[in-house]
Amino acid sequence: MPGHRSITEAEKLAAAKLGGIAIRREQMAAVANIYRAASAVRQHLENSVLRGSDLTWTAFVVLWVVWVWGESETRHVAEEAGISKGTLTGVVRTLESRGLLRRDGHPSDGRLVLLRLTPEGEEFMARVFPAFNEEEAFVTAGLSDAECRRLAEGLRSVVLQVEEHGEERRQSLLGGAEPAPRRSGRRPRA
Repeated sequence: MPGHRSITEAEKLAAAKLGGIAIRREQMAAVANIYRAASAVRQHLENSVLRGSDLTWTAFVVLWVVWVWGESETRHVAEEAGISKGTLTGVVRTLESRGLLRRDGHPSDGRLVLLRLTPEGEEFMARVFPAFNEEEAFVTAGLSDAECRRLAEGLRSVVLQVEEHGEERRQSLLGGAEPAPRRSGRRPRA
């Protein structure tokens, strides 16, 4: 079983394995590095600033979404956080028990639930986010401001491609079949 490999080692192994297979290598490298970067940044932030606050990445993202958007329906928070509604339920319970988040019924539709930060949650985010942002600056320290802007614009283009054309592409690839149900924020089994 392989241990941790550096990005350089992983790239060399992939190049050797793929050898003569006709693939779009630049696109493969871009997507692989999006995943690697997201994993490395998430792990760094969880093990630094979020550890000091006893928060998981997912809990922080939920707080961030509600902090920025204000009171929001749970389905919208789950979607924006990239998690299932079931995962959100557990995260919300934890954040409620810490006094950071409040769950309320929707005033006109009893089936819907709204989330909002408590005053303690507002204070918490105002205090923790600057430290979080310092770590964002740390992980991008090898890039200039202009390079950060170009990277953000490039990644935004990737997100827009999927948002605007992903469903049509999925339908085409799956012959109109529904996607497998999402399981607790984890990737579906192959």
